[in-house]
Amino acid sequence: MFNLKTITFDQIKTSSIALEFDELIPDEIYSWTEADFAKYQVPIGNSRFPITDFFDITVEGEANGPEEVEMILNGDLNRVKYIGCKMSGGNIVCNSSVDLHVGAEMSGGSILVKGNAAAHAGREMSGGYLEIEGNTKEFTGASYIGEWRGMTGGQIVVGGNAGKQCGECLVGGKIHVLGDCDILAGIHMTKGTIEIDGNVNRWPGGQMKNGNIIIHGFLGRLLEGFVLEGVVVDPEDSGVVFPGKYIKYTGDIGLNGKGNLYLDAEANKEKLSTYGELDDEYTSIREYRNL
Repeated sequence: MFNLKTITFDQIKTSSIALEFDELIPDEIYSWTEADFAKYQVPIGNSRFPITDFFDITVEGEANGPEEVEMILNGDLNRVKYIGCKMSGGNIVCNSSVDLHVGAEMSGGSILVKGNAAAHAGREMSGGYLEIEGNTKEFTGASYIGEWRGMTGGQIVVGGNAGKQCGECLVGGKIHVLGDCDILAGIHMTKGTIEIDGNVNRWPGGQMKNGNIIIHGFLGRLLEGFVLEGVVVDPEDSGVVFPGKYIKYTGDIGLNGKGNLYLDAEANKEKLSTYGELDDEYTSIREYRNL
């Protein structure tokens, strides 16, 4: 029977300056004992302090590699950043909201955040699974400042709402937002999928070259660079079918883009000139310019 090595961090003290956990990933600590943690000093700003000043750490079991490790973080993690940064395997469970860069550059494994996440969640990740049960702030699955290559693979699920520029510079993988999304989702994306169950403020897909954005809720404002293709039924993306009728746009034509933007036709029916209640057909589609 396969048993995970469990490393539990029980918080005993918080810090006003964020603790940096990028060195404490399954790849690096799968062989550590409690004695190893007792010697470790965690970065905080420009200094380092004993990790045991902030957490009681319990190690149970043994592991031959990161994929056999589960880290459990308990307490108030709002000032703990870089959780799971660059991890390639294993599981991390955060029983709290978390600070910046959770899951950044991860290539494998899974992270579950039982709360909200600050900015840059899943930044530049290339694989693995990141689930945030609450809300995320800006730049989920995006590139970092000065870079033009965001998330390239893996999957991010946001149980609540996502902040601005979700999926900025997306190159691959999938982001699924179960709530609403702020402005400029998918800006500069060249591939991959963004699915949004709720409403979108405005301007998704700005300067996108390829990829798919599916919006099941209401879109507040559409950019001028998208061309109306018509109403499609049960569109498909990577083998996943989205049942129902969707208004399809392509763009951004400002970059000769061939990306697809699908809007739920019922939620956005005022973007159509008429809606036939009797036969449930959408007819006489017009370009929607003045949202």
